[in-house]
Amino acid sequence: MHAVEFERVSRHFGSVVAVDNVSLAIAPGEFFSLLGPSGSGKTTCLRMLAGFEYPSSGAIRLFGNECSTQPPYERPLNTVFQDYALFPNMNVRDNIAYGLMIKGVDKASRHRRANEMLELVRLPDIGDRSPAQLSGGQRQRVAIARALINQPKVLLLDEPLGALDLKLREQMQVELKGLQRQLGITFIFVTHDQQEALCMSDRICIFNQGRIEQVATPESIYDTPATAFVARFVGSVNLFDGELAQRLTGQHAQVMVRPERIRLTQQGTPGWSGEIREAEYLGPYIRYRVRIDPAVELIVNHPNEGQPRLPLGEPVSLSWADHAVHTIGAAS
Repeated sequence: MHAVEFERVSRHFGSVVAVDNVSLAIAPGEFFSLLGPSGSGKTTCLRMLAGFEYPSSGAIRLFGNECSTQPPYERPLNTVFQDYALFPNMNVRDNIAYGLMIKGVDKASRHRRANEMLELVRLPDIGDRSPAQLSGGQRQRVAIARALINQPKVLLLDEPLGALDLKLREQMQVELKGLQRQLGITFIFVTHDQQEALCMSDRICIFNQGRIEQVATPESIYDTPATAFVARFVGSVNLFDGELAQRLTGQHAQVMVRPERIRLTQQGTPGWSGEIREAEYLGPYIRYRVRIDPAVELIVNHPNEGQPRLPLGEPVSLSWADHAVHTIGAAS
């Protein structure tokens, strides 16, 4: 049985089609990410799953049960929002226990459960603080603890790391994935951050203009994208088609080569001759734009091995292995 299933689901807002005939299935215990640009339909799908929006057509099922028109409180799930939505007039413990209070659980029992949740998210000593006394990372963990206290079968996360700085976001990515493994429940994670989705997900669903472009593992999404949109949206890419693809790769089709899979060497070695047109220092690597003829520039991510970046106009050679070339739309 699937944890979540969308069957030909659409959502219209007047003449605007926000979600267009979406079908997908998510397994129990899966960390599943919905990834796409703003306005692509991913958040609308999450809101329909949560019960904040209803489909215009199609069916949504949770563990085999139709739930398309159920109110949110009847669904076995909970949601963590980007702004955390903590009550400023309650301390941390009461914020976490709020769902149990609504259910009529006695104070001693709900505080005991709230303390257990604080242990789970590794914040055992902050129950008496107010949300205003917490850091961004602590507020996010409290929001997760509050969402988990009612023991949902599915946890929905709507860009929960978006307000955090880079280092804290990277730390929380590791912690969220570890928490999901520990609990074994289904996490559905909405983000527009490609790296976030790649490092955390078991599978990723790529949205574009209300439709699904591809559902696959992070490795397949990155290495063997099904469409040019997926190739461009997830990471940097060199795309060729027609005569240019034939000349560079021997394939008369739309093909791609990722920038880190292009070897850049001194001019005179085997490969395509070109010259450096732009150089960006990005820490672990230097991103070069190399012109190989008047109309063609390639992006190359060259490992930073402590050498000075090559000057503009420097002649170089480019090459790549056959397995570095992927034909867009070919079966992977």
